Amino acid sequence: MGKKTDTTIENRVYLFESLASSYVASATDVLSSEDPAVRQRARRALAELAFVSCVLADTSHLPAEQVRAQVLGAPERVPESPTKVSGGARKRNK
Repeated sequence: MGKKTDTTIENRVYLFESLASSYVASATDVLSSEDPAVRQRARRALAELAFVSCVLADTSHLPAEQVRAQVLGAPERVPESPTKVSGGARKRNK
């Protein structure tokens, strides 16, 4: 099982490196822009490439249609840290 995890991580890294290097080569102007909003959009694009790389590596056993659906679908919510308590989580006594 550890070997599969190692392979998945290697695939994620390989895919991201390949996708990101192509993006960086074509988007150097936006990545080095003086406008913070433009740079933020470029970083978001890199984050999307990282997400796609993970989905592709993690779903290599699925048919292409299911992988496509997962790439186009909304990513799962990351659970909040257990030590962080939001204001709405507390019960109020009435």
